[in-house]
Amino acid sequence: MVRMKVDRHGQAKILTNDEIDLVFNEGLTNDRDRAIFALCLYTACRIKECVTLRTTDVYYRQGIVRPEIVFRKGNTKGKLATRCIPVIEDLRLMLLNYYPSPRTWFYFPGLGKTGHLNSDSAGRILRKACNKVGVQGVSTHSFRRTALTLMSNEGIPLRIIQEISGHRSLEELQKYLEVKPDQVRGAVSALSMLSPVVKSAFNDTPGEQNNFPLKTNISSSTELEND
Repeated sequence: MVRMKVDRHGQAKILTNDEIDLVFNEGLTNDRDRAIFALCLYTACRIKECVTLRTTDVYYRQGIVRPEIVFRKGNTKGKLATRCIPVIEDLRLMLLNYYPSPRTWFYFPGLGKTGHLNSDSAGRILRKACNKVGVQGVSTHSFRRTALTLMSNEGIPLRIIQEISGHRSLEELQKYLEVKPDQVRGAVSALSMLSPVVKSAFNDTPGEQNNFPLKTNISSSTELEND
């Protein structure tokens, strides 16, 4: 049994820059496999959406990558809508290294050049690559979740991220994003500017005495009762 999402409440692992570098440069062994997971990372697509891409969804013709990758409605989760995701230079360079030869209907053809590569086969390729470089807990969904979380951390509005991810609602997208403990601490620390608490004049360090007693405005027991 393969256990890919331990201690993350069913969520895919978020990859660090170092882990991404290891997987792409030392784990994955050929240009096709790097193209698969570069698409997942740089377009935040699901693995099924990736492996069902047609060659014409990626290329105009050999040597010319489209400016946008086309994820057709029929291959998306829930079949909600076709998405067109811009190709950044990092992705374009990786795609230029791989073109199915001879040209096939699907960009990632299956065995015998018929049909498309199976999602489970892509998962096995990734697990082998990750085991090779010692990166644990990764699944094919890690690239999608890493990309969307990074965009959120960079302050990209959720409505724009939703256009890229294809989530049905903002609520679904928000559940998907990772919130780190230091982000929570930073958010709570920001509330200190609202504090009505007057800082104590006493040194509260154990074993030390303060020579500046706190002043009081209470001059009689009558005033205390009137409060």
